[in-house]
Amino acid sequence: MTVASQAMEKYRVPGVALGVVQDGRAMTRGFGVTSLEDPRPVTAGTVFPIASISKTFASTAIMRLVEQQKVDLRAPVRKYLPDFRVEDETISREVTVWNLLTHSSGWEGQIAPADRGDETLARFVDGMMRTNMQLAPPGAAWSYNNAGFSVAGRLIEVVTGKTIGAALGDLVFRPLRLARTVTSPREMMTYPFALGHTGGSTGTPAIVRPFAYSTSVTAGGVSTGLDDLLAYAQFHLGNGTAPGGEPLLSRSTLDQMRTPQLQKQGTDDEMGIGWHLRTVGGLRTAAHGGTLNGHVLLLELVPERQFAVAILTNTSNGWRLVQDVERAALQSYLGAGFGPNQAIAHRGLVETLPRVQPLAAQPSLTPYVGRYVRPMVTVTISDAGGHLVIRQEPQERTSGNAATTSMPVAFYGADRAVVTQGSDEGQSVEFVRGPGGAVDWVRIVGRIAKRVSG
Repeated sequence: MTVASQAMEKYRVPGVALGVVQDGRAMTRGFGVTSLEDPRPVTAGTVFPIASISKTFASTAIMRLVEQQKVDLRAPVRKYLPDFRVEDETISREVTVWNLLTHSSGWEGQIAPADRGDETLARFVDGMMRTNMQLAPPGAAWSYNNAGFSVAGRLIEVVTGKTIGAALGDLVFRPLRLARTVTSPREMMTYPFALGHTGGSTGTPAIVRPFAYSTSVTAGGVSTGLDDLLAYAQFHLGNGTAPGGEPLLSRSTLDQMRTPQLQKQGTDDEMGIGWHLRTVGGLRTAAHGGTLNGHVLLLELVPERQFAVAILTNTSNGWRLVQDVERAALQSYLGAGFGPNQAIAHRGLVETLPRVQPLAAQPSLTPYVGRYVRPMVTVTISDAGGHLVIRQEPQERTSGNAATTSMPVAFYGADRAVVTQGSDEGQSVEFVRGPGGAVDWVRIVGRIAKRVSG
C-alpha cells in the first residue's frame, strides 16, 4: 500500500482503487479522489470504466454459450452470422469464433463502431467490417484486435436474441452477483464513478472532456467497481460455480481459457481465450490491462497461487503506477523475482519494457529491413549505421492530426526489440516470422503491420 501512495505522488495520479485476492480472501483499499474538480474519495465501490478488461467478460460469456452447446468455438463465424463479410471472401468464410477470442483473425483491429445504441454492433459488422484490411491469414500472427471482439459481441447478441448489455447481464453479471457492473455510461453515472484525467508527469492532471467511453461493450465498454472485479477474479480462480453454488463454467473450461492457444510468436505474451498469458517473476499469470482516455487499469491472476491483483487508476499516466504496484504486489505477496529483461506490462496498457538490457552483440539487421503497412500507417524499417530505425508515417486518408514518428530500436532477445530513445522509449517491438521462416510482420504495441517489401 505504501508503494501505491508513493507512486501516486510521484506520477501525480488523482485516484487509485487497489485490491488483492489471496487464498479466497479479498483485501481492498481506495486512495485519492474520483475527480480533481469535485474531490470525492475513491472506495472499493467506486465505478471505473475498465476498458479492455471487458474482453475477458465477453470471453466468459461466450464460453458459457459453448458449454450450453449454443456456440461451437471452432465453427466459422458465418454459422452464427450468415451475412458476415470482410475484405477477403475466403477469410469471411473460414474465420472462426476461436479466432475472435484469441486476437488471431488477422484483420486490422483498430477500428471501432459509431455509437448507434442497441444497433451499434449490428451496424458495425454490416458496415465497417466489410472493407476491413486483412494483414495475415487467421492464426498466423496474433494482433491485438478490438474489431474481433466487436464481432464477438454481435455473435452473442444473435445467439441469445438479446442486446449485448442484457446478454452479459444474464450470462455473467447477475449469476456472479456483480451489483455495480454495467455496460452503459448512463448506468455507470448512477453510482459514484471515477472521472478520467490527462497524465500529470509534466504538469497538473486535468479532467478529460468530454467524458470518453467505449462504443463497443465487448471490446471495452464494461464499467465496474473494485469489489465486483475481485469477485469476478475469485470466480476465475475457483471451480466455476457462482456464489450461490450454481455451476456456471466447468473447471476444465476455466483452465482452457488460461491455456496458450497459439504457437509463441516472438513475444513474452501468449494468447489464452480472453486472457493474455505471461510468466512474470517466475509466476505464471493470466491478465488483461485496459486504457481508455484517462483510465488505466489491470486485472492479473496467478491461478497456481490462488492470487489476484486489481489496480484501477483515473489518469492516462496511471500505467507507471500500475507497473510499480504490480511488481511490488507480486514480490511482497508471492516472492516473485525479476530478471534484467522481465517485462511486466500487459496488453491493453501502454506497452513498456522496464529494465531491458539490449544484447551486447546485435543480430544481422537485414532480415528486418523493409516496408510494412497497416490501413492507418506505413512502417519503414531501415539500417542506420548498425542499428534499426523504425519510421511510422500516417496514411493520408486516415492521418488526421497524427504525426510521423521515428524510433531507434535495439534487440534484447530473439526477434524482440525495444525503443531506446525519444518519447516512445521503452516501447516494445516484435518481429513475427511466417511459415517460411522470414520476417513477415512487425508488431508494435501489440498490433501487426504486414511486410510488403524489403
